[in-house]
Amino acid sequence: MFENLTKTELYATLTGVFTACLIVSNIIAGKTFDFFSFTLPCAVIIFPIIYIVNDVLAEVYGYQKARRVILLGFFMNLVAVICYNVTIWLPAPVFFENSEAFSVVLSSTLRLLVASFVAYIVGSLVNAKLMVYLKKWDEDKLFFRCIVSTLFGEGLDAIIFIFIGFFATMPFEALLLMIVVQALFKTCYEIIVYPLTGYVIGSVKSLPD
Repeated sequence: MFENLTKTELYATLTGVFTACLIVSNIIAGKTFDFFSFTLPCAVIIFPIIYIVNDVLAEVYGYQKARRVILLGFFMNLVAVICYNVTIWLPAPVFFENSEAFSVVLSSTLRLLVASFVAYIVGSLVNAKLMVYLKKWDEDKLFFRCIVSTLFGEGLDAIIFIFIGFFATMPFEALLLMIVVQALFKTCYEIIVYPLTGYVIGSVKSLPD
């Protein structure tokens, strides 16, 4: 799959995938869907991919390089949000009939924006750090490392995002339920696709530097 690439070349590719998925997830997070009577943001369908790439980066390249990609993703998402708001602010010509829909999709309240940014940076860094720490503890248990790091990273992400974004807007029990369901949904997603994660990690490790 990666025969003609070096680890350095693939690092650039993974950085692009990580950043693109992050920006897409924040665009589609504004829509929710019903999942067996639970309400979840649509971002959960793509956000686990970010944690899978995070696992690959931390496992193969180490915490410092994974951290660099996480911070780059944070910065590029900030650039995207600034561009969205400048675009919304610019006056549209009279023949452009979709200004309101455009604003609804790409705008975000300050509260949700702060919630998203804080949750992402904390969850992603914890995921990467825990992945590296567990590797030092037992290098053979890749499945254990991937799932535990995702569970903690996704758990913190869900706690921070939902508490900052929705506290006092719904019953506390509903808030807790949303946190648990979202974290478990993303973790189960990674368990299901673990064979792909393991294959990618094994393939990347075998590449020349």
